[in-house]
Amino acid sequence: MKIEYKFVTGMVEVEVPDDWGTVLVNLDRQEYNNDHKETRRHCSLEAYNLDDALLPSDEDVVQDIIKAEEAGRLREALSCLDADQRELVEALYFEGVKAADFAEQKGVSPSAITQRKATALKKLKRFLS
Repeated sequence: MKIEYKFVTGMVEVEVPDDWGTVLVNLDRQEYNNDHKETRRHCSLEAYNLDDALLPSDEDVVQDIIKAEEAGRLREALSCLDADQRELVEALYFEGVKAADFAEQKGVSPSAITQRKATALKKLKRFLS
């Protein structure tokens, strides 16, 4: 099988076995298709009219706003705790440290950590109410 390659300076014709020729022709076709692949994706404008929404989204914007406000209130409430209480709440609830491990870290009994956690949560609840 003869394969022709065109260059700026001219054309070259190469003789190759038939099995190699089909592989080369397929590779050239794939390269051509990849070079000419359309990069934009088309979709129907009807897809944008779900539930009469202008631009439908999987995200619930109102819920995101509520979560952001709640996170802000929680940060404010955490700032009202003293440093030890804040460290305890952050370790247990945000960092995922177990109460027993935290007690061992601080050199106190697990029941003391449970009491401190209850006190800190009561203080947070009062602030958030």
